[in-house]
Parts: sequence; structure tokens; C-alpha cells
Amino acid sequence: MRSFAAALERQPVLLDGGFATQLETRGHDLSDTLWSARLLLTDPDEIRATHADFFAAGAEVAITASYQVSQSGFLAAGRTTDDAERALRSSVRLAREAADGFDGERFVVASVGPYGASLADGSEYRGDYGLSVAQLRAWHRPRLQVLAEAGPDLLACETIPCLAEVEALAAELDDLGVPAWISLTSVGDRTRLGEPAAEAYAMAAEVPSVIALGANCCDPAAADDVVAAVAGRRPVVFYPNSGESWNADARRWTGASSSASVDGWLAAGVRALGGCCRVSPEMIAAMAVRLAP
Repeated sequence: MRSFAAALERQPVLLDGGFATQLETRGHDLSDTLWSARLLLTDPDEIRATHADFFAAGAEVAITASYQVSQSGFLAAGRTTDDAERALRSSVRLAREAADGFDGERFVVASVGPYGASLADGSEYRGDYGLSVAQLRAWHRPRLQVLAEAGPDLLACETIPCLAEVEALAAELDDLGVPAWISLTSVGDRTRLGEPAAEAYAMAAEVPSVIALGANCCDPAAADDVVAAVAGRRPVVFYPNSGESWNADARRWTGASSSASVDGWLAAGVRALGGCCRVSPEMIAAMAVRLAP
């Protein structure tokens, strides 16, 4: 297994961008509750090709399409638990197949989305689940185990909105002992539920197998806040949204793209960077240019 931690020590690592955004650009309707995860079962070639789009743009890391995959989410969508397990395993395999088509060191990072993503109601941006840490541990455990067995280079517990879910994931990762990062969807120095992000990072840093900490699906201007909250406990991973905002009157996205912020992220101390919602392969390519020696 490749060492993502060793790569971070050598130089900044470039992640991929908005996977669903690119699938939509390729012509796919992702309006159902399973989002990108549906294509793991119905159109795996497109999942593989979308990973390849980001690798071709210069990304060194593919984050798998497993963000929305869970037993409960698949059951709610009329699928089976076997379908969910098959989709989890397929997500890692397809990303690896895409990576094998490119020269150089490429990593496959298995996405572990938050509980709220399974509800398909935006709960991951609130964190007000009303579940205990024990309940969240039990919910995450099967998918973490399947993804770990599928052989990614790392698990990415991402878009996590609250301390309870960080505590649950940290405990499960401690039991698993496989390399992982934990990434909040924070607002400034707070979780989406309004708790101090520094507390989340301190808790996660107690787990030896958690090798990076940071934030995603957030404001690209938040790098300084994230780095300050991580406070040197681990290398910082940061992959925000594009920085655009939806103008309802003009019916278009406006604002600066995150690729213009790369120099500031590096100066702040970010070690792994990329993009989340609406970050295209073209934006990742612009980041690659800024990272080139």
C-alpha cells in the first residue's frame, strides 16, 4: 500500500475536485437520493472515466464515489444491503483502475461521507442528527469495514459537521487501525453545529492512524482558520468548494474560483489540497500549474 503520509512529508499533494460536478458535466442526472453512488452500479465506466478526467488534469489523488453509499441510504432508495456493499467495493476498484492508467504516484482515497448524506436532506451541513456517539459508531462501522477491506490507500472521513460524529469516527478508526484523514465541513473555526473545530481536531489527533486533518466543502477563504484550528497536530488537508455563489436573479454562479487561492493555502501550511463542489478538472489543472516546481 502506498504511503500517503510519506508523500505529504515530501511535497504538497494535489487532490481531485468535484466528482459529482464532473459527472453532471459529462451529462448525468444526479437528482436522485443516491447521487453519484447510483452510477457505481449502473454505469461504472463513467465513474472510472471521471476519475481519469481528474488524473489527466494533474490530480495525484482520486477520492472514491462512495460518499453517498450506506446500507440505510440504499435501503431507503429501494436497493439492498448487498448492493451497498458491492458499490463500496466497486468504488475503490474503479478508482484504482483509473489510477493504473497514469504514470507516477497516484493514490486512491475511499470517501466516507457523513451520516447526514444518507438522509439526502442537507443534514450534513447542520449536524443536528439527534443521534448518540454509539448510534453513529454503529451506523458507520459496516461501511468503514468494507471500504478498509477493499484496499484503498487511505480512508477519507469527509464533510463531517459535528463533534459527535468526529468522536464516533475516531473511535471506529482507532479500532480499524487503517490510515485515514478526518475533514470537517466547517465555518471559520467552528463546526457546522457551532462547536469549536479545534476540539474536533484534538479528539481526532488522539488516533494514531488518523494521519491528516482539515476541511472540505467549505469557503476557500477559510484555510487560515482551518490551519489554526488543527494547530500542528497533523498535516492539513483542505479541499473547499469553488468559491462561487448562486445568483438566483441572474441564474448563474458568480465569484472567484478556488484555484486562484492556492498560493495562500500553501503559505498557510496546507499540505494536501484540491476541490469539492463545482471544482472542475480545469480548476485542478490550474492548481497543478501552481504546484509545479
